[in-house]
Amino acid sequence: MQLPSLEIQLKTLPTGPGVYQYYDKDDTLLYVGKAKNLKKRVTSYFTKNHDNYKTKVLVKKICTIRHIVVETETDALLLENNLIKKHQPRFNVMLKDDKTYPWICIKKERFPRVFPTRTLIKDGSEYFGPYTNFKTVNTLLDLIKGLYQLRTCNYDLSQQKIENGKYKVCLEYHLGNCKGPCEGLQDEKEYHENIEAIRQIVKGNFKDSLNRFRKQMVMHAEKMEFEDAQRIKEKIEVLEKYQAKSTVVNPKISNVDVFSIISDESYGYVNFLQLSYGSIIRSHTTEIKKKLEETDKELLELAIIELRQRFNSRSKEIFVPIDVDLGEDLKITIPQLGDKKKIVDLSLRNAKYYRQERFKQIKIIDPDRHVKRLMAQMKKDLRLPEEPVHIECFDNSNIQGTNPVAACVVFKNGKPSKKEYRKFNIKTVEGPNDFASMEEVVYRRYKRLLDEEQPLPQLVIVDGGKGQLSSGLKALESLDLRGKITIIGIAKRLEEIYYPGDSIPLYLDKKSESLKIIQHLRNEAHRFGITFHRQKRSKAALDTELDTIPGIGEKTVVELLKHFRSVKRIREATKKELVEVVGNSRATKVYNYYLSKKE
Repeated sequence: MQLPSLEIQLKTLPTGPGVYQYYDKDDTLLYVGKAKNLKKRVTSYFTKNHDNYKTKVLVKKICTIRHIVVETETDALLLENNLIKKHQPRFNVMLKDDKTYPWICIKKERFPRVFPTRTLIKDGSEYFGPYTNFKTVNTLLDLIKGLYQLRTCNYDLSQQKIENGKYKVCLEYHLGNCKGPCEGLQDEKEYHENIEAIRQIVKGNFKDSLNRFRKQMVMHAEKMEFEDAQRIKEKIEVLEKYQAKSTVVNPKISNVDVFSIISDESYGYVNFLQLSYGSIIRSHTTEIKKKLEETDKELLELAIIELRQRFNSRSKEIFVPIDVDLGEDLKITIPQLGDKKKIVDLSLRNAKYYRQERFKQIKIIDPDRHVKRLMAQMKKDLRLPEEPVHIECFDNSNIQGTNPVAACVVFKNGKPSKKEYRKFNIKTVEGPNDFASMEEVVYRRYKRLLDEEQPLPQLVIVDGGKGQLSSGLKALESLDLRGKITIIGIAKRLEEIYYPGDSIPLYLDKKSESLKIIQHLRNEAHRFGITFHRQKRSKAALDTELDTIPGIGEKTVVELLKHFRSVKRIREATKKELVEVVGNSRATKVYNYYLSKKE
């Protein structure tokens, strides 16, 4: 696949948070950076005059821009750290040392300690994070310390040593910060209940802790222990105020490949995330052209094999959104919830962003391919017998039955063809009757096209539900066009799409391009009809008795009103005054008209 130019790559970048990567002509990674707004940040490299010589050299070398979208700016910072440490890009300086971000460790011990660390030791302990700075870690640890009494000593609290009385309680016990498990004053079960609550807190789940504290508060209050109840209440308030921050990946998810796919009629887009020791170390999205009618499962299996070979992946476990068959050597996981599901969703979001960018790029580079894809997608989504290259949409406009009009807008290849728009005055219907009005305009439109031997549309859309659709269908039947033109109705409330003879509407995905084109048609028909209706109302409002005078046209009326300012003054004007404005011939007609009225 030929890469689009830098200009097009910049135009199609997403505006959300993420990490961007610059590559040179040899596909060597030059620089990794983070951004709150990817498009704004990356574009600034190419629009600013840089004083720094190193930045100028970097910009000259950039040939390809790749990116990974994430949930928050914090996630972008953490992911940037992971990628710089993994790849050591030439132009990155700040994060290339061996320092890393802090984690919170729940040590694998009989009475686990909870403490901050920068070093991950594979001894079965649990690590949560990484966090962007120690301030966040300390805030969280202070919260935990205020809620739960945990030991801080590093003694080996085996049951035998405690029973033998090897340890004595320290100052932390006397200060109320520890319950003294070293002397057997706190049992293991209670301690581990606290650890489980802490585990949920660092994950951002406070529900269990809050429920537990509320029960304790009620219990103390019932025993008239109001000071203890107040202390528990303060803990509840602290918990409720604290907002846990998200992380890129749970460190438990280690050495895993994540794949996801999104596809359309012609192409599949597969995203690959490679995880190592709880960090994303690679993201790559590829485009696969469909040769026949391959399923997502077939495309994903093909892409997984190809991408794992290309990047020399040796992971034994794969996360995917759908079931795939890759042999017995690989463990296939389809996550349904939790952190594993989040990472699959992140991969899927990257695939969607890539697909959107490709659409934007193709729209600029190859408009014909864009149109073909769009038409094929609409044919599939709307269950049409042929691609809707020519679509027409009808809308009625009236206010309390006055000045009823209708509009017909025409789209060719998914775009408005404004020179073919038509407006209709309703002729055969009296009063506000949308159904009869729709039948009239649809009949008149296609009767004329048939008489003039003009091409008919592949799709007709009426703005409204079952009633308007039935009226439009009745008009087509009277012209013997039923079955030759597909007609559908779109109801405004929930964007339901109705088909003739089917009481159950079709609901398209709210982000579907097919639905967006239909909405564009409907909105354009409404706008065009309303504009025509307003013009007609304005003209009706300006109609005066001057318009009824024989031999007096619109131009004369405007000249008279402009000079005299009202019909009353014109009626009372002398013939000489009228002659000075519109000449003798027209002035005589106006003067004689009002003279006859007086008589």
